[in-house]
Amino acid sequence: MQKSVKNSEEKIDSLPKNAKRTAYRVLSAISFSHFLNDMIQSLIFSIYPLLKGTFQLTFAQIGLITLTYQVAASLLQPLVGFYTDRRPKPYSLAFGMGCTLIGLLVLATAQTYGMLLLAAGVVGTGSSVFHPESSRVARMASGGQHGLAQSIFQVGGNMGSAMGPLLAAWIIIPRGQESVAWFSLAALLAIAVLWQVGGWNKRKQASSKPRPRTHTGLHPTLPTRTVVLSMLVLLVLIFSKFFYLSSLSSYYIFYLMHRFQLSVQSAQLHLFAFLLAVAIGTITGGPIGDRIGRKRVIWFSILGAAPFALVMPYANLAWTGILTFIIGLILASAFSAILVFAQELIPGNVGAVSGLFFGFAFGMAGIGAAVFGNIADHYGIDFVYHLCSYLPLLGVLTAFLPDLGRKERAAARSRQ
Repeated sequence: MQKSVKNSEEKIDSLPKNAKRTAYRVLSAISFSHFLNDMIQSLIFSIYPLLKGTFQLTFAQIGLITLTYQVAASLLQPLVGFYTDRRPKPYSLAFGMGCTLIGLLVLATAQTYGMLLLAAGVVGTGSSVFHPESSRVARMASGGQHGLAQSIFQVGGNMGSAMGPLLAAWIIIPRGQESVAWFSLAALLAIAVLWQVGGWNKRKQASSKPRPRTHTGLHPTLPTRTVVLSMLVLLVLIFSKFFYLSSLSSYYIFYLMHRFQLSVQSAQLHLFAFLLAVAIGTITGGPIGDRIGRKRVIWFSILGAAPFALVMPYANLAWTGILTFIIGLILASAFSAILVFAQELIPGNVGAVSGLFFGFAFGMAGIGAAVFGNIADHYGIDFVYHLCSYLPLLGVLTAFLPDLGRKERAAARSRQ
């Protein structure tokens, strides 16, 4: 009989603290694969100036490319997570990366706008398989350090996203659209790594004995109303974070080129600096949440970015670079804390919760790109950054979240 991943998660969480071990080799492999996956995916956004010129695209059409990718990546993720919670597929990670490989090759050879949309959709489908399953593997390998594990996993993706603009500036922009095909080698490497991770996952499931469920699927000490309200608040915070980030990932290059007359390569270097800040913020947010409580990290990471976001549209070039670096650093610390917070609200459903939040994040980023693209066409690219600067103010809703860290610390003291 096929073992459920829920049983393996519950077995890991039930072990004494000194019996848990963090599988850093597995976390490193997942993080490295995330690096390759998101590096490939970020190429789509990084070559928008090239595609805009080649296919004579409007900002709205560019936004539709992002929307197609994000919708494909978002709609399937909760379904994939829900399915694999109950029917584990250890090698599904390699399959997802195979979809990304196909989409990459379609992008390299696309001759029409429709083919660009198809490529974006296929790459998004690969992402929809990769993210919920790899997030679950990260939790299984965490040894109880859930925030740290999610941060290690997430930072690989953020570093990959940061590398995309640099590689696009160095390789694709000078050589043209066809050079995208060279990155299929990265996808093949990721498939090889993920096949090994799939073997570890399969052995981990085989060694986990079924245990009776000790909860109904919601947090054992919180009423259902509180759990539902908290999930809604977390989703609103995801909306504010990824709507804002989509304005930078999709249009920051155009903003810098328009306002400060930068070249494509120079603007991509500024985008790299922003994405590097996102990577640094990601690796710090998880372990800090493990130590001081995830609610405090969420408070700081969303609302703390508001003053800098409000000032950024009025800054000169030097300060624009500094402010966007600070914004990326602060905002990025939120996602690992939000994801683990949600997993703790609904324990035993790691894949479904991860798929929901990754999917919602991708969906919000895609909708944000489409919305901001239409706004840029009608009101100008500058107006986009005046408008979205108010989004981090939604961080005040963090006040409605329960302090899970306090409850967990009290429960731990009662067991000692």
